[in-house]
Amino acid sequence: MAAVSETAQALGLAPLPSVDRKSAILDALVGYIERRRLVPGEQLPSERELMEALRVGRSTVREVMRHWLALDIVEVRKGSGTFLKRPVSAKTVYLPLSIVAERDALLQTLEVRRGLETEAGMLAALRATAGDLEVMETKLVEMERVHLAEGTAGPEDLAFHLSIYDACRNPLFGQLLSQMREAFASFWAKPFDRADFAARSFPLHRPLFEAIARHDPETVRRHTLAILAIVEEDINRMSPATIPPSGAP
Repeated sequence: MAAVSETAQALGLAPLPSVDRKSAILDALVGYIERRRLVPGEQLPSERELMEALRVGRSTVREVMRHWLALDIVEVRKGSGTFLKRPVSAKTVYLPLSIVAERDALLQTLEVRRGLETEAGMLAALRATAGDLEVMETKLVEMERVHLAEGTAGPEDLAFHLSIYDACRNPLFGQLLSQMREAFASFWAKPFDRADFAARSFPLHRPLFEAIARHDPETVRRHTLAILAIVEEDINRMSPATIPPSGAP
Protein backbone atom coordinates (compact mmCIF):
# COMPACT_ATOMS: atom_id res chain seq x y z
CA MET A 1 0.00 0.00 0.00
CA ALA A 2 1.35 3.43 -0.91
CA ALA A 3 2.44 5.69 1.93
CA VAL A 4 0.01 8.39 3.02
CA SER A 5 1.19 11.81 1.86
CA GLU A 6 2.21 14.56 4.28
CA THR A 7 -0.79 16.61 3.12
CA ALA A 8 -3.18 13.75 3.88
CA GLN A 9 -1.63 13.31 7.32
CA ALA A 10 -1.85 17.03 8.06
CA LEU A 11 -5.51 17.23 7.05
CA GLY A 12 -6.49 13.92 8.58
CA LEU A 13 -7.77 12.65 5.23
CA ALA A 14 -7.01 9.32 3.56
CA PRO A 15 -6.68 8.50 -0.15
CA LEU A 16 -9.98 7.38 -1.66
CA PRO A 17 -10.70 4.08 -3.37
CA SER A 18 -11.16 4.19 -7.14
CA VAL A 19 -14.96 3.74 -7.05
CA ASP A 20 -17.81 6.24 -6.66
CA ARG A 21 -15.36 9.11 -6.26
CA LYS A 22 -17.95 11.91 -6.01
CA SER A 23 -19.83 10.30 -3.13
CA ALA A 24 -16.55 9.45 -1.43
CA ILE A 25 -15.35 13.06 -1.72
CA LEU A 26 -18.62 14.29 -0.23
CA ASP A 27 -18.31 11.89 2.70
CA ALA A 28 -14.68 12.82 3.26
CA LEU A 29 -15.36 16.55 3.22
CA VAL A 30 -18.33 16.30 5.55
CA GLY A 31 -16.25 14.18 7.92
CA TYR A 32 -13.42 16.69 7.74
CA ILE A 33 -15.74 19.61 8.55
CA GLU A 34 -17.29 17.74 11.48
CA ARG A 35 -13.93 16.63 12.90
CA ARG A 36 -12.46 20.11 12.63
CA ARG A 37 -15.72 21.63 13.86
CA LEU A 38 -15.61 24.20 11.12
CA VAL A 39 -18.24 26.94 11.26
CA PRO A 40 -19.42 29.37 8.56
CA GLY A 41 -16.66 31.75 7.61
CA GLU A 42 -13.83 29.25 8.03
CA GLN A 43 -11.71 28.10 5.10
CA LEU A 44 -11.78 24.67 3.47
CA PRO A 45 -8.69 22.88 2.13
CA SER A 46 -7.54 24.09 -1.25
CA GLU A 47 -8.27 22.22 -4.46
CA ARG A 48 -4.64 21.12 -4.65
CA GLU A 49 -4.68 19.87 -1.05
CA LEU A 50 -7.87 17.85 -1.64
CA MET A 51 -6.47 16.33 -4.82
CA GLU A 52 -3.26 15.30 -3.07
CA ALA A 53 -4.81 14.07 0.18
CA LEU A 54 -7.67 12.14 -1.42
CA ARG A 55 -5.74 11.16 -4.56
CA VAL A 56 -8.50 12.23 -6.92
CA GLY A 57 -8.53 14.30 -10.10
CA ARG A 58 -9.07 18.03 -10.36
CA SER A 59 -12.27 17.66 -12.40
CA THR A 60 -13.93 15.46 -9.75
CA VAL A 61 -13.07 17.87 -6.94
CA ARG A 62 -14.38 20.79 -8.99
CA GLU A 63 -17.62 18.96 -9.79
CA VAL A 64 -18.30 18.40 -6.10
CA MET A 65 -17.51 22.01 -5.29
CA ARG A 66 -19.90 23.18 -8.01
CA HIS A 67 -22.68 21.31 -6.20
CA TRP A 68 -21.78 23.04 -2.95
CA LEU A 69 -21.72 26.41 -4.69
CA ALA A 70 -25.14 25.72 -6.26
CA LEU A 71 -26.54 24.95 -2.81
CA ASP A 72 -24.92 28.08 -1.34
CA ILE A 73 -22.96 25.95 1.14
CA VAL A 74 -19.59 27.47 0.24
CA GLU A 75 -18.29 30.62 -1.38
CA VAL A 76 -15.13 31.18 -3.39
CA ARG A 77 -13.19 34.33 -2.56
CA LYS A 78 -10.90 35.23 -5.41
CA GLY A 79 -7.31 35.05 -4.32
CA SER A 80 -8.21 33.64 -0.89
CA GLY A 81 -9.85 30.24 -1.33
CA THR A 82 -13.10 28.44 -0.58
CA PHE A 83 -14.99 29.23 2.62
CA LEU A 84 -17.90 27.57 4.40
CA LYS A 85 -21.14 29.58 4.33
CA ARG A 86 -23.55 27.22 6.13
CA PRO A 87 -23.37 24.66 8.92
CA VAL A 88 -22.60 21.24 7.51
CA SER A 89 -23.26 17.71 8.72
CA ALA A 90 -23.94 14.37 7.06
CA LYS A 91 -27.70 14.86 7.55
CA THR A 92 -27.93 18.36 6.09
CA VAL A 93 -25.55 17.98 3.15
CA TYR A 94 -25.40 14.55 1.58
CA LEU A 95 -29.04 14.08 0.55
CA PRO A 96 -29.45 17.52 -1.08
CA LEU A 97 -26.22 17.03 -3.02
CA SER A 98 -27.37 13.70 -4.37
CA ILE A 99 -30.74 15.25 -5.23
CA VAL A 100 -29.10 18.04 -7.22
CA ALA A 101 -27.02 15.52 -9.17
CA GLU A 102 -30.06 13.37 -9.90
CA ARG A 103 -32.17 16.38 -10.88
CA ASP A 104 -29.58 17.56 -13.39
CA ALA A 105 -29.28 14.09 -14.93
CA LEU A 106 -33.05 13.71 -15.20
CA LEU A 107 -33.52 17.13 -16.79
CA GLN A 108 -30.81 16.41 -19.34
CA THR A 109 -32.37 13.04 -20.14
CA LEU A 110 -35.79 14.64 -20.40
CA GLU A 111 -34.58 16.93 -23.18
CA VAL A 112 -33.62 13.87 -25.24
CA ARG A 113 -36.68 11.92 -24.24
CA ARG A 114 -39.01 14.73 -25.32
CA GLY A 115 -37.76 14.66 -28.89
CA LEU A 116 -37.63 10.88 -29.19
CA GLU A 117 -40.99 10.12 -27.60
CA THR A 118 -42.88 12.82 -29.46
CA GLU A 119 -41.60 11.60 -32.83
CA ALA A 120 -41.98 7.91 -31.94
CA GLY A 121 -45.56 8.45 -30.78
CA MET A 122 -46.54 10.34 -33.90
CA LEU A 123 -45.01 7.64 -36.10
CA ALA A 124 -46.81 4.97 -34.08
CA ALA A 125 -50.10 6.78 -34.73
CA LEU A 126 -49.40 6.52 -38.45
CA ARG A 127 -47.96 2.98 -38.54
CA ALA A 128 -49.33 0.92 -35.65
CA THR A 129 -50.99 -2.33 -36.72
CA ALA A 130 -53.89 -4.05 -34.98
CA GLY A 131 -51.34 -6.35 -33.36
CA ASP A 132 -49.29 -3.40 -32.13
CA LEU A 133 -52.38 -1.81 -30.61
CA GLU A 134 -53.33 -5.03 -28.87
CA VAL A 135 -49.89 -5.29 -27.25
CA MET A 136 -49.95 -1.61 -26.34
CA GLU A 137 -53.35 -1.86 -24.68
CA THR A 138 -52.28 -4.95 -22.75
CA LYS A 139 -49.31 -3.01 -21.36
CA LEU A 140 -51.57 -0.05 -20.56
CA VAL A 141 -54.13 -2.17 -18.72
CA GLU A 142 -51.36 -3.72 -16.61
CA MET A 143 -49.95 -0.27 -15.88
CA GLU A 144 -53.41 0.94 -14.80
CA ARG A 145 -53.95 -2.11 -12.59
CA VAL A 146 -50.64 -1.72 -10.76
CA HIS A 147 -51.01 2.04 -10.45
CA LEU A 148 -54.47 1.78 -8.90
CA ALA A 149 -53.32 -0.94 -6.51
CA GLU A 150 -50.00 0.55 -5.45
CA GLY A 151 -50.14 4.24 -6.35
CA THR A 152 -47.19 3.84 -8.72
CA ALA A 153 -46.30 1.67 -11.71
CA GLY A 154 -42.73 2.37 -12.74
CA PRO A 155 -41.74 -0.79 -14.68
CA GLU A 156 -45.23 -1.08 -16.14
CA ASP A 157 -45.14 2.55 -17.27
CA LEU A 158 -41.81 1.86 -18.98
CA ALA A 159 -43.23 -1.25 -20.68
CA PHE A 160 -46.13 0.78 -22.09
CA HIS A 161 -43.81 3.43 -23.52
CA LEU A 162 -41.55 0.76 -25.00
CA SER A 163 -44.55 -0.68 -26.84
CA ILE A 164 -45.06 2.72 -28.48
CA TYR A 165 -41.43 2.68 -29.64
CA ASP A 166 -41.95 -0.77 -31.11
CA ALA A 167 -45.07 0.37 -32.97
CA CYS A 168 -43.30 3.25 -34.73
CA ARG A 169 -41.63 0.69 -37.03
CA ASN A 170 -38.25 2.40 -37.04
CA PRO A 171 -35.53 0.16 -35.56
CA LEU A 172 -33.26 3.15 -34.94
CA PHE A 173 -35.56 4.32 -32.15
CA GLY A 174 -35.12 0.98 -30.41
CA GLN A 175 -31.36 1.09 -30.88
CA LEU A 176 -31.16 4.59 -29.44
CA LEU A 177 -33.31 3.59 -26.51
CA SER A 178 -31.23 0.49 -25.78
CA GLN A 179 -28.11 2.66 -25.62
CA MET A 180 -29.82 5.07 -23.23
CA ARG A 181 -31.84 2.51 -21.27
CA GLU A 182 -30.22 3.21 -17.92
CA ALA A 183 -30.86 6.95 -18.15
CA PHE A 184 -34.43 6.53 -19.37
CA ALA A 185 -35.17 3.98 -16.65
CA SER A 186 -34.49 6.68 -14.04
CA PHE A 187 -37.87 8.14 -14.86
CA TRP A 188 -39.59 4.93 -13.74
CA ALA A 189 -37.47 4.15 -10.66
CA LYS A 190 -39.05 6.42 -8.02
CA PRO A 191 -36.78 9.44 -8.48
CA PHE A 192 -35.94 11.15 -5.17
CA ASP A 193 -37.55 8.12 -3.40
CA ARG A 194 -40.98 9.50 -4.23
CA ALA A 195 -43.49 6.87 -5.28
CA ASP A 196 -45.87 9.62 -6.44
CA PHE A 197 -43.33 11.10 -8.87
CA ALA A 198 -45.22 12.28 -12.00
CA ALA A 199 -48.37 10.53 -10.77
CA ARG A 200 -50.42 13.41 -12.20
CA SER A 201 -49.49 12.18 -15.67
CA PHE A 202 -51.20 8.83 -15.13
CA PRO A 203 -54.66 9.89 -16.46
CA LEU A 204 -53.05 11.07 -19.72
CA HIS A 205 -51.75 7.64 -20.74
CA ARG A 206 -55.08 6.18 -21.85
CA PRO A 207 -55.93 9.25 -23.98
CA LEU A 208 -52.44 8.90 -25.48
CA PHE A 209 -53.16 5.28 -26.40
CA GLU A 210 -56.59 6.17 -27.77
CA ALA A 211 -55.07 8.87 -30.00
CA ILE A 212 -52.58 6.33 -31.37
CA ALA A 213 -55.43 3.88 -31.99
CA ARG A 214 -57.35 6.63 -33.88
CA HIS A 215 -54.22 7.33 -35.97
CA ASP A 216 -54.22 10.94 -34.75
CA PRO A 217 -50.55 12.03 -34.58
CA GLU A 218 -51.24 15.64 -33.59
CA THR A 219 -53.21 14.61 -30.51
CA VAL A 220 -50.49 12.07 -29.71
CA ARG A 221 -47.95 14.90 -29.81
CA ARG A 222 -50.01 17.03 -27.43
CA HIS A 223 -50.53 14.23 -24.91
CA THR A 224 -46.87 13.22 -25.01
CA LEU A 225 -45.72 16.78 -24.38
CA ALA A 226 -48.27 17.14 -21.58
CA ILE A 227 -46.98 13.99 -19.87
CA LEU A 228 -43.38 15.13 -20.13
CA ALA A 229 -44.28 18.63 -18.89
CA ILE A 230 -45.62 17.04 -15.71
CA VAL A 231 -42.42 15.03 -15.37
CA GLU A 232 -40.36 18.21 -15.69
CA GLU A 233 -42.53 20.05 -13.17
CA ASP A 234 -42.16 17.26 -10.64
CA ILE A 235 -38.39 17.05 -11.13
CA ASN A 236 -38.12 20.74 -10.29
CA ARG A 237 -40.78 20.62 -7.57
CA MET A 238 -39.29 17.65 -5.74
CA SER A 239 -35.63 18.60 -5.93
CA PRO A 240 -35.08 22.02 -4.36
CA ALA A 241 -32.20 22.18 -1.90
CA THR A 242 -33.32 21.46 1.65
CA ILE A 243 -30.32 22.88 3.45
CA PRO A 244 -31.52 24.76 6.55
CA PRO A 245 -30.93 28.53 6.53
CA SER A 246 -27.61 29.71 7.91
CA GLY A 247 -27.66 29.47 11.68
CA ALA A 248 -30.61 27.06 11.75
CA PRO A 249 -30.23 23.95 13.95
